[in-house]
Amino acid sequence: MTQPGSTPNRPRRGAGCLQSLLVLAVILGLGYGASKIFGDESSQSKRSSSSSESASDGKGGSWEIGDCGGPDPENKPDGYRAFDCDEQGATFKALKIEDASFLPNAIQCPAGTDLIIQVSRVFGSGDDKKGGGIPTNTVCGRNLTGDHPGDAGAGGGQLVEGDCVSATAKEIACASAGAADFKVLGLVKEKTECPAATTEPMQLMMAMGRPYDVICGGKA
Repeated sequence: MTQPGSTPNRPRRGAGCLQSLLVLAVILGLGYGASKIFGDESSQSKRSSSSSESASDGKGGSWEIGDCGGPDPENKPDGYRAFDCDEQGATFKALKIEDASFLPNAIQCPAGTDLIIQVSRVFGSGDDKKGGGIPTNTVCGRNLTGDHPGDAGAGGGQLVEGDCVSATAKEIACASAGAADFKVLGLVKEKTECPAATTEPMQLMMAMGRPYDVICGGKA
């Protein structure tokens, strides 16, 4: 599993400046509807993120692997902002930094990602920071605590190899998988690309930006 890089020493980041950042938490977890052609549906799987806003962090839009963040007390309940990793408010560390995207399916974070934070640049202060912004990058975050719903098989986060799914392609925790459930052996574009151990190739409905269209299911 990808481990976060070391955290460089940085001065503490000030908030409330005129040029600020709006941090948006992007909903994690992809569920799939029933039938042999599986459609997408949003699900509330175990995760720390949701679709809301937060206040500024003063980082100028540049995040690096190893940077930390946490819930923004000024934008409860779902806002996030940057913190130094040794600050009390820090709850996650950046595993990977991706470009921003308006297509949620296009953001593919590594296994172990517990939440995804989209960072956007806005200008202004106070209530002006709640009206939107220009997406700059996406942070794949891992919780600093022992709670890791994004680990392969844990039942949360984005779908990755090693996760488990039901017969309707809905992600489940492998610990609760039964005889009718499957382990994800691959995420590919065509059924012919699935590994030999695949017993249930699940064709998904097309989704813009998603890098795979088939879940290769095998014995859980």
